Amino acid sequence: MGQVPNASEHGVLIDKMLEFCHWFMLLLFVGWSAFFLLTLFKFHKSRHPKADYHGVKNHISSHVEVMVVLIEAVLLLGFAFPLWGKRVLDLPKANALRIRVVGQQFAWNFHYPGADGVFGKQDARWISSSNQLGLDPNDPAGKDDIIVPNEIHLPVDRPVVLEISSKDVIHSFAVPAMRIGQDAIPGTRAPIWFTPVKTGDYEIICGQLCGQSHYNMRAIMTIDTEADYAAWLKQKAQLNAKQ
Repeated sequence: MGQVPNASEHGVLIDKMLEFCHWFMLLLFVGWSAFFLLTLFKFHKSRHPKADYHGVKNHISSHVEVMVVLIEAVLLLGFAFPLWGKRVLDLPKANALRIRVVGQQFAWNFHYPGADGVFGKQDARWISSSNQLGLDPNDPAGKDDIIVPNEIHLPVDRPVVLEISSKDVIHSFAVPAMRIGQDAIPGTRAPIWFTPVKTGDYEIICGQLCGQSHYNMRAIMTIDTEADYAAWLKQKAQLNAKQ
């Protein structure tokens, strides 16, 4: 099975980072394998029939250990922490679309804030078969909220912040084409963000074994043009108003 084509702005960076990690691990494998073979040859019993209890007398091993520590520090402080901060802490603010994603056995619920841009209040005591996310029926901000199961539409070339949570067990929201994935944990709301750059339909999967029907926990992410997205959102708002 080939690699899923990238459809997000940051996906190229993710692909390059994974490629770098694979080449780096190959380099480590070759280096440690060579060291292992060298050790077997140098300290073979045919060359040293009598054990040397004094051990290695030079300081090469100490220098190698220090070099390994320095390389790991550079990778951690120079690459890992800055990338983590950029992707996790630095959420987009201007023109970003915020949508809440709530997993449950065995479906995904997508919660849009509606025309006012404000999410309605939620509480577990209001959850029912007709109110899947427990929206407060007395909160005016929630009257225009839109909830769509197993289908999410997003506009192309616009930053999106998804707030991931769960109603029951641990799930994992993953969209391979967007190079994103985040565990959905009950009681928390974890944000992830990306910018889609290609229109089309992309598969959403649950990356965490969550029960006997885990295989059914699939959804579709549709990336629209701005006009198509606005039309879809208007249609959903009208359906919501009739309910």
